Order: sequence, then C-alpha cells, then structure tokens
Amino acid sequence: MKIGVLGAGTWGIALARMLANDDYDVTVWSAIESEVDELSEKRVHRNLPGADIPKSIAFTKDIEEVCRDKEILLFAVPSVYVRSTVEKAREFIPDGQIIVDVAKGIEAETLFTMSQVIEDVLKDGKHDHVKVVALSGPTHAEEVSRDMPTTIVSACKDQDAAKRVQDIFMNTCMRVYTNDDVLGVELCGALKNIIALASGISTGLGNGDNAKAAIITRGMVEMTRLGLAMGAKQETFAGLAGIGDLIVTATSMHSRNNRCGMLIGQGVKPSEAVKQVGMVVEGINALPAAMKLIEKYHVEMPIISMVDAVVKEETDPRSAVAALMSRDKKNEMNFKG
Repeated sequence: MKIGVLGAGTWGIALARMLANDDYDVTVWSAIESEVDELSEKRVHRNLPGADIPKSIAFTKDIEEVCRDKEILLFAVPSVYVRSTVEKAREFIPDGQIIVDVAKGIEAETLFTMSQVIEDVLKDGKHDHVKVVALSGPTHAEEVSRDMPTTIVSACKDQDAAKRVQDIFMNTCMRVYTNDDVLGVELCGALKNIIALASGISTGLGNGDNAKAAIITRGMVEMTRLGLAMGAKQETFAGLAGIGDLIVTATSMHSRNNRCGMLIGQGVKPSEAVKQVGMVVEGINALPAAMKLIEKYHVEMPIISMVDAVVKEETDPRSAVAALMSRDKKNEMNFKG
C-alpha cells in the first residue's frame, strides 16, 4: 500500500516513520527543498533526535509524485498552510481519495476547521467522493517517533473511511479509536493549544500545580461551551481529542504552546517567544479565529480571552491572572458562564 505524506515537520516525519516501519510504501513531500535534501541524506530530523528515518521512505520535491497512486494522502503541514497546500495538490488528487489531516487549527478568515478547508478547496465538482478524516489526540511526535504507547482518534462522518484509517494507523504502539463528531474533534485540537498557552504563562509566572489544574479544568469547560454552541457532541470533549489532548499539551515540555506560554509568563514578548520556540505555535495562530467564534456564538470564554489580550500585549500576564481571579462569583454547575 502506498501512502503520501505532505509536510516534513516533526509530526509528519513521526507518522511517516511509523507507517514505514509497518511496511507501508511511504513518500514524503515538503515545500522546503532544503528540508527534502537534508532528510533524504541524513535520515534524521533535527527536532526528533534519536529517531532514525527508515531508508524505505522516499522524499520528493514534486507534489504530483507524492499524490499519485496513493491509498492515503496525509496532510501534515501547519494549519496556516493547509489551504495553499491543497490548492497546489488539487489537480493530482483523484476523486474517491481518502485524505487524512493532522493539522490542528481554525482558519481565521472563514472560521473553517482544517477538514472544512480541505473540503472547500476540493468543492469543484471533480472531487465529490473524496473522504477527509481528521486524526487527532494526545500525540507528541517526540514520543511517537520513539515507538512509545500512544492513542489517537480517527474522525469522519463516513465511518467506513474512519475505520479504514483506523486499520492502517493502528499497531502495537498506536491505538486508534473512531469518532463521527469531526467538528468536536477538530475544535478540541485547535482550542486546547490556546489553553496550553495559558497553562505555560501561569507556570512562567511561578504559579504551581493548583493553578495549572484550574486552567486545564476551566479551560475544558470553555472549549466544551463553544463546541456545544456550534453543534459538537459533549462526549468528544471528555475523550482523547478533548481532555486527553489538553492534558498532554498543557503539561508537557514537548508542547510548543506550553513552552511558548512559559516564556511569555517570564516576561518575553510573545513574538520573541515564538522565535525562541523555533517551531510553529498553533495556539497563537488559533487565537484570531477563537475570538471571532466567541463573538459569533455569544459564549463566555474568559481564559481564552485573557490569553488573546496578553498575546496582543493589551495586558500583562500577572494582571490577566488577577482579572481572572477577581471575576464575579459563579456556581460551578452553571455551565453557561
């Protein structure tokens, strides 16, 4: 079986490595030509030390080659590049193709999730039978690349497609569950990154585990509140794509969002913090869309709103914490606010 991977970042390479070790024929494409040359020659990713890249993986600069005659096309580019990458690949994607997306984000202009972005680009009358599967969950590339036990969710309205992806990606190290709540799974994947920024900011300020637990718990309430307003299922937020992914992203030093938040809490300007992390910080990218969704659906999301204010430098982290702690008294069971 042939699988094409578009994107050679840590997550794309970790999954390509896993699939190749399961004896699938894997080809990886990157828009960055120097990245293709380096990976092809050195067989190691600079951000995945200790994880050798199998010699069976082919690397290409030709987007037609990575798309041609593949049972699965795996889109593993950052969320801000999903639309442009699909546009480049569109003429080479056959109708009936199963596309797996692992990017986590919401497009700021359209408020589309990543699967909706892909479907929008392919809404041309020539791709009516393409199936888009969102693959999301608590999955640090650093651990997957070392064959550590991991669980993930394959989400698609077409459960046959979700189960097909489950069959392909599941092995002794990766356990895959299916879900038909694509919207909920993708909202979780985007919003949890913002809550992880908040968790990191709190840690950077010197706060402890009590504050972190509060941010994770109340952050999940905010995520669920918006999800329900948009028509997602509450059970999804209590599952792997929801609380599972939020816990790992808000607590681990593997998390770019957590690390970026810590730097901001320590007084580093947000733009400089992103540079110091050295990789894409999806929580920063998700903030504009999140703020638009808060306004559109009239939901109260104080943690996410305060992170937005801090990132825009409209307030400082310590003042943001004080504002959250001094909000009006609430009953925890009052789910609306």
